[in-house]
Amino acid sequence: MQPKITEITPDKTLPIRHEVMWPDRSINYVELPNDDQGQHFGLFINESLISVISLFIENQQAQFRKFATLNEHQGQGYGSLLLKHVFRLAEQQQFKRIWCNARMDKSSYYAKFGMKLTDNTFNKGGIDYVIMEKTFD
Repeated sequence: MQPKITEITPDKTLPIRHEVMWPDRSINYVELPNDDQGQHFGLFINESLISVISLFIENQQAQFRKFATLNEHQGQGYGSLLLKHVFRLAEQQQFKRIWCNARMDKSSYYAKFGMKLTDNTFNKGGIDYVIMEKTFD
């Protein structure tokens, strides 16, 4: 079955965000205060939502957040398809930059897509993060 990517509502992202990113916290922990201002995309296999990403636009820049793929579907290229979709959108809309707060242990994954490490790092909930970015000419 061919994967299908469509725009979804913010509430549809919550179960996957919760299960993959912060299963030990309440589901409210994965809600973003500005979720209603973002674009949210889901990748579906056989009508089942398996991967989500949220995109927020500000000043000709796009930030993607809460990118998560169900554990049993990781390593099969589905998340990569979703990430490439968001990069294409950013490029088509002629944004100057796309960036994310990457978990430090996932930075090599994002580097495969041309994202570069910045000097900005922080810790949230006991997890180390680095801001990564990709610029468009």
